[in-house]
This record gives sequence, C-alpha cells and structure tokens, in this order.
Amino acid sequence: MKRYMLPLWAALLLLLPGCRTGAEEREGMRDYRKDMRDFVIAIAEEARIGDPEFLIIPQNGQELAIYSGDPRGERARTYLDAIDGTGREDLNFGYVRDDRRTPETDRLYMKSLCDLFLNEGKTVLVTDYCRTPSRIDESYSLNGSWGYLSFAADDRNLNRIPSYPPAPAGENVEDITGLRGVRNFLYLINPEEYPSREAFLQALGETNYDLLIIDLFCHDQMLTPEDIATLKHKKNGGRRLLVCYMSIGEAESYRFYWREEWNRDNPPWLREENPHWKGNFKVEYWNSEWQEIIFGRSDSYLTLIRNAGFDGVYLDIIDGFEYFEEGH
Repeated sequence: MKRYMLPLWAALLLLLPGCRTGAEEREGMRDYRKDMRDFVIAIAEEARIGDPEFLIIPQNGQELAIYSGDPRGERARTYLDAIDGTGREDLNFGYVRDDRRTPETDRLYMKSLCDLFLNEGKTVLVTDYCRTPSRIDESYSLNGSWGYLSFAADDRNLNRIPSYPPAPAGENVEDITGLRGVRNFLYLINPEEYPSREAFLQALGETNYDLLIIDLFCHDQMLTPEDIATLKHKKNGGRRLLVCYMSIGEAESYRFYWREEWNRDNPPWLREENPHWKGNFKVEYWNSEWQEIIFGRSDSYLTLIRNAGFDGVYLDIIDGFEYFEEGH
C-alpha cells in the first residue's frame, strides 16, 4: 500500500541495453535489488519450516524478477522459486490519482512485468484504486481478461469492505486450499471504520471472498488463532485463505516492535519518514537488526503471524530499493 514510486523516466531507462542498477552502476555501492531479493528468499525459507505450503506474495517491485530492466531478460530464478504470486497496485486506476486512469505508458510497462510473473505460473493480484462504479467494472473486466485476480478499492487506506460490487467477482462455494484456486480477494488492512474488533471480525465473516489480506492487529489487539480459524470459512461455508500484511521495507511507529527511544535516537538503519505516510520510516532492509525484527526469532513479526494461523504473508515495500537507488 505504501510505496516510493520510481519515476517513469527512470523505469524506462532500465529497458535500454546495457543499463545497470544498484552496485553495478556505481562501483563499490550495494546492489539494493539483490539485497531485497535475498531478504524475501530468507523470509520464505524461514516461513516454510514445518509448512511448505506457506504463501509468499510480494507487492510491487516486480523488477526484482529480472536481472536487467528488460522484461525479456534473464530471470532471477531463485527469487521466483521462493514466491507464489505478486501484488500490483494502480495498474489501471490510481497511479496518478485515485479514480483516475493510469497513463497508458505506465500501465503497459507494469503489465509487461505482471505478465512475466503470469507466464512463470505465478498468481497476479491487482489492486486498483477507484470508486466510480463504471471504473470499478472496467477494472474487474480488464484484470480478468488478462488472467489477473482483481480488487477495486474505493479508498487507498484500505479501511472497509467496498459496497460495490455487492458480491465478490467469481463468488463461489468451493473450498479454496491453494492460491491457484482463488477467484477473488479482499484487501483490508486498516479496520478503523469498524467500531470494535468484534464488529470487524463479524463483517469479514459475512463475506464470501476466497482470499482475505488483513493485518495481524485490530484496534491494537493481536488476532488470535481462534479468530483466524473462524475467518477461514466464507459465509457460504467454503474454506478460504487468510494472508497477513507485513511491511518489510519500512518501519512503522505504531507497530509492536517500535521502541520508545527510537523517537529520540534512531538506530543507524532507520532512515527518514515517508512524507506520504506519517509514522512510516525507510529502513536499510539488509541490516541484520531490522531483519531479526521481521523473522528468525521467537518474537519476530513472521513468527507471530505463523503462530496466529495465517496461510501466508503479503510483503509490502518490496520496491524499497528504489529509494536507495535514487541516492537517499
């Protein structure tokens, strides 16, 4: 949801022959893309200990799947093998402004990368930000015709179940046991519009979405394994998947791991605040201290998610490498 967008001119430059990024373009500098790939791969390896079917779905940053900027270039095979799908925001609506069509040049570039994942057998989940019914219909129609799963969010804060359409696209009574069986999804990670945790859980339980992408916390309370077990059933009785949102490219000051002293004295790996999302701070995601917050310890973020009973994680700020490639 939160992102630092690479300017279009910079993204298109990556398509030029011989164009290089990260450590390759500046001798002695880090390869920020490799760092992010390695981070995601390590999360996947940890997550699948004891659960080989645990889902790993990075959002945005599709450029990580290739070693060059050309979608026809060599694939980052180990990275692709580690993930089950990819999430893409703003493909058709929302890239410039919510409820506005994404400029065609930008859309074609992003679609070429999404198609790369589709051709590799990965599920593509597209979140468009639009609220006009005709544009919502267009979003579902376009994404469906391309073989993508689609969700039209009427608010970028992802804080409610949209009232339109009145039922999920492709609503069904099937038991969903894997990502390839999913026909629709709901992306709702900020339950602020629901007066209580109980009201939020009840609202989700009344839906027939095949896949729910939600947060581990609701109104500052961690969801319990009992909550998750209940939500794994659609209203019509069919089983569904629950995937937990987790930002790995930014630290969030409202999370359980945030320390009071960081408000006065930042650790060296904590960078500036995201100007578009208050309380979200860029991180040197390759730093071992940050990575231990995310996975590898008994109190790490990933451990809490797995213990709660989620079927996978939806990893945000995968495109955090862009911030560092821009020289910040």
